[in-house]
Amino acid sequence: MKKKLPIGIQNLREMREEGYYYVDKTEFAHRLIREGKYYFLSRPRRFGKSLFLDTLKEIFEGNEGLFAGLYIHDKWEWNKKHPVIRVSFSDGVLKSRQELDAKIHEILNYQIHHHGVSVENQSVSGKFEDLIRNVHAQHGARAVILIDEYDKPILDNIEDDSVAMEMREGLKNLYSVIKGSDPHLKFVMLTGVSKFSKVSLFSGMNNLTDITMEAGFSSLCGYTERDVDEVFGSELEGLDRDKVREWYNGYNWLGEAVYNPFDLLLLFRNREFKPYWFETGTPTFLIKLLRERETWLPGLDQSYASEKLLSTFDVGNIPTEALMFQAGYLTIEREEKFSEESQITLKFPNREVYQSLFDTLLMDLTLQTSEVVKSRFKLWKLLQKNDVYGIGKLLKSFFASIPYQWHTKNNIGDYEGYYASVFYAYFASLGLDISVEESSCAGRLDMAVKFNGHIYIFEFKVVELEPVGRALEQIKAGNYAGKYSASGQPIHLIGVEFSREKKQIVEFEVETV
Repeated sequence: MKKKLPIGIQNLREMREEGYYYVDKTEFAHRLIREGKYYFLSRPRRFGKSLFLDTLKEIFEGNEGLFAGLYIHDKWEWNKKHPVIRVSFSDGVLKSRQELDAKIHEILNYQIHHHGVSVENQSVSGKFEDLIRNVHAQHGARAVILIDEYDKPILDNIEDDSVAMEMREGLKNLYSVIKGSDPHLKFVMLTGVSKFSKVSLFSGMNNLTDITMEAGFSSLCGYTERDVDEVFGSELEGLDRDKVREWYNGYNWLGEAVYNPFDLLLLFRNREFKPYWFETGTPTFLIKLLRERETWLPGLDQSYASEKLLSTFDVGNIPTEALMFQAGYLTIEREEKFSEESQITLKFPNREVYQSLFDTLLMDLTLQTSEVVKSRFKLWKLLQKNDVYGIGKLLKSFFASIPYQWHTKNNIGDYEGYYASVFYAYFASLGLDISVEESSCAGRLDMAVKFNGHIYIFEFKVVELEPVGRALEQIKAGNYAGKYSASGQPIHLIGVEFSREKKQIVEFEVETV
């Protein structure tokens, strides 16, 4: 039986009382409450963090009727209720410390009125401390604090270090109250996209348990394969199940992989595969950062990092891998232990992120939106016909169309790195099956593309002026086609040479084996 799709719904009561689909996450809530007191969770935007906090709120307030048939229903003492203090920075954009303090006062004043208490102190920290203590006294039960989008005021200003630091100090002034209020607190949970260091933001809250990378909580937010089949089975009719998985599954935090709920719900409504999540707000800051750091784009997939690197950053010190992981553009493929540490291999979670990110990067690298759109469509048609010589003509035309000034303005470093990054992004933006055989930060790239029963192997070289024919020679000398020969598919060896002086492709040599 079909129900209503909870697109944009973050309120448990509305979902349960008005006939929406609901994926039961109360087992996670029960475990958290039973096992601890102070928690932190980082997840990308639109993954259901707000709904989970609302679920916790309804549990602590003892609203039993909302949980009939759910995991927690017969495991909770519904007559034991706790007052809930909710803080959320999800709405609006704050641009100064003054605006932040004003917003905090608005939030605290609402909670003071909601709980029917009074406070004496009027500073941010004093008012919050009074609120917690007096709510405990008023209700005769310790308070619960739920903080949503705890980091948004910082992230909204992340391109301006000075303002971001002001926001960090303003939030620290608020959050520092929590530790000293321990006798009045039953449970505390903070959620956000990023994880800033405890030292810089939480002022000694060393009892804050970070469950972000705990395998047992990997699917706390998002939909698992089982959720999709069991809860949304009636919505899958007419959709290619493997394609659904390819486009939207794959987010992983050392445990069970999940789908982004926002993507799936819009797919079920529109019946069309599109980058719904990506289009809702990919930060220009991320694209700018990748360009300014001369990021080797073919190396984004299969990046390596430690758990420590992925788990935290601070204003002015944001590792590329940590930013992309926490924001949802990279996810965990596997973890390998050595000694007392581990190495984590990162990958793109799914086709939506992979294809859309490189589409955006291609636009940024070439600064020609309309030409990119037309050219990508032509490339797709030529690949469908396996017209390798037509592909060569198209690529020569595309690179020749890049404005001369942009070659000198790009921040990818040397010309070889720039050309290789554009070339890779050009194919990746179509969501093609691409593997990088060899690459280095110096710019050399061997790339294999599998499509439509054919295999294309590329080798790039930068020459000063005229072609020298070394690219194709290297493919053959290195026997790059050897690992693909058993497939029985046609293999096209393609040597591409770029001229440093002419700033365009001067050789596109093909040999089919």
